[in-house]
Amino acid sequence: MIATPDRTPLPREFFDRPVLEVAPDLLGRTLVRTTPDGPIALRLTEVEAYDGPNDPGSHAYRGRTARNGVMFGPPGHVYVYFTYGMWFCMNLVCGPEGESSAVLLRAGEIVEGAELARKRRLSARNDKELAKGPARLATALDVDRALNGTDACAAGDTPLCVLAGTPVPRDQVSNGPRTGVAGDGGVHPWRFWIANDPTVSPYRAHAPRRRPS
Repeated sequence: MIATPDRTPLPREFFDRPVLEVAPDLLGRTLVRTTPDGPIALRLTEVEAYDGPNDPGSHAYRGRTARNGVMFGPPGHVYVYFTYGMWFCMNLVCGPEGESSAVLLRAGEIVEGAELARKRRLSARNDKELAKGPARLATALDVDRALNGTDACAAGDTPLCVLAGTPVPRDQVSNGPRTGVAGDGGVHPWRFWIANDPTVSPYRAHAPRRRPS
């Protein structure tokens, strides 16, 4: 018998821990995005950890900027960034305030509001592809920079929160290098995913962008 996912919101204390503890513990949790058209819920299946000043792959490695300021704020807040001039990606800030660590939400299974996600992800060939990758996840959930700084632990009406869901046993969690991270940051095995889950995105090593000749 499959257990019913726990609908209790995760408290701030959950996120106020080292990023390498929080990241795998997010797998199986339920992310709920409330939109004007209705809620969309997603079961997290793949994440990546970024450890601030200790991590060359982190946006916060070289210090605080206007772009990454939310990463230095209280844990449990949402950090949204724009990438390649095309896509948004979403992170959850964790660790003590000021340490700037965060977990990138890479992939998940839409478990509620799939009809709303399909309208935003017209190119998806099936529901398994709706949130298969960080930009696809953000697109399916209608996430953009307007949500940057949102408190995912706030009580009452909130555009985004994380519920306890059904945690994944550690023997079902795989880990390996992060996708597309260059240099020294590329060697850290800080990508975590649910083994054999069909919504997990494929791994791609970093490939330098070629300038037009």
